[in-house]
Amino acid sequence: MGDLVLIDGRASVQFGGDRTLWLRVTSICDKPTYHGWVWLTGYSIDPASGKALARREVFVQIAGLQIRPRTTDSAPPRNVAPVMRRRGV
Repeated sequence: MGDLVLIDGRASVQFGGDRTLWLRVTSICDKPTYHGWVWLTGYSIDPASGKALARREVFVQIAGLQIRPRTTDSAPPRNVAPVMRRRGV
């Protein structure tokens, strides 16, 4: 979970052309669907800022998904507060 996935016309015709969607996946539905298809839940991401725009549920072909690998030098985990250093301490 937490992977950033590019969803375009290869994953579903509804996301073809200028309707491409970046989705930060929060869950994958385990209910049976058509072979090779899956329901994903997550947040659409603004590619310029990286900020979440809206919660979405999408029905897509697994083979058409393009997963952006997570990097270790990105932001700290969500539940860890940033360290504040003070002068002289």
